[in-house]
Amino acid sequence: MKGKILVAGGTGFIGSHTTVELQNAGYEVVIVDNLSNSNADVINGIEHITGVRPTFYNADCTDIDAMRSLFEREQGIRGIIDFAASKAVGESVQKPILYYRNNLNILLNLLDLMPEFGVKGFVFSSSCTVYGEPDHNPITEDAPTKKATSPYGATKQVSEDIIADVIRSGSPIKAILLRYFNPIGAHPTAEIGELPNGVPANLVPYLTQTAIGVRKELSVFGNDYPTPDGTCIRDFINVVDLAKAHVVALERMLEDKSDKPLEVFNIGTGNGVSVQQLLDAFERATGVSVPHKYVERRQGDIVQIWADPKRANEVLGWKAEATLDDTMLSAWKWQLKLRERGIM
Repeated sequence: MKGKILVAGGTGFIGSHTTVELQNAGYEVVIVDNLSNSNADVINGIEHITGVRPTFYNADCTDIDAMRSLFEREQGIRGIIDFAASKAVGESVQKPILYYRNNLNILLNLLDLMPEFGVKGFVFSSSCTVYGEPDHNPITEDAPTKKATSPYGATKQVSEDIIADVIRSGSPIKAILLRYFNPIGAHPTAEIGELPNGVPANLVPYLTQTAIGVRKELSVFGNDYPTPDGTCIRDFINVVDLAKAHVVALERMLEDKSDKPLEVFNIGTGNGVSVQQLLDAFERATGVSVPHKYVERRQGDIVQIWADPKRANEVLGWKAEATLDDTMLSAWKWQLKLRERGIM
């Protein structure tokens, strides 16, 4: 084993896929999650894929006493990957206090406990939302951050500042901020995928649930944007590709491949895809049509953004590999598996 890694929010969409990739790479994984937007059954899916069942704690990362107890029990944690955050742009506009309290308190607790228990590396799940509405695309890590368009984005900006301040203070830790774009899809085995509790806030699970008949129709927020087809443009990245980026980022710190205590990487494909093009890709890959309608723009959304992933490609040695059609097909296979299990 390469060592023990704590994955905060590890039963969630990205956290579960990253746990798979960590275990495949030889790490021992400890998951902590309060299941506020996930289900403990995902642990079974991880075990089916990897043959290893990760240690799981049902605990709230905002509870400093619970987290300290976990660290005391799980001695020897070498690194932390922090996925434990509320993440819906629209909801954050409606519930800003929830987002600030949850996302920032979790981060503060983890950073506070790392030196106390000798944890060396910290990978932070950041977001392209820190760039706001970009002046040009593709966007590099050197682009200035702008005033966030949502409380969710603001929590990511503040979190990045907190991490930088902690490291500048002399804390004996290293951190890598992964500013990723729009993760979609599911594991090719269809053993794990995206299944939020309640009505999905993200586009693809709502799309697949509509395609299979759980939802009446998909609402596309805005078709009057200044883009070729009028819908927003994003950089949609396969979740397995994204998960692999976390593994190489962690190894970079734990194996001292860089003398920099803080680094930032964009994790995206480098391709801008509109919401309409994503919908077309799903129908092309699956042969299934999706009932949809165009509605008013959603508060907090930006017009268009996609990554320049050159730094991650060259420095981390990581690159997105999955095609958009294959990614959409994986999301559909996951939805079909949920129907087969009688879940959705």
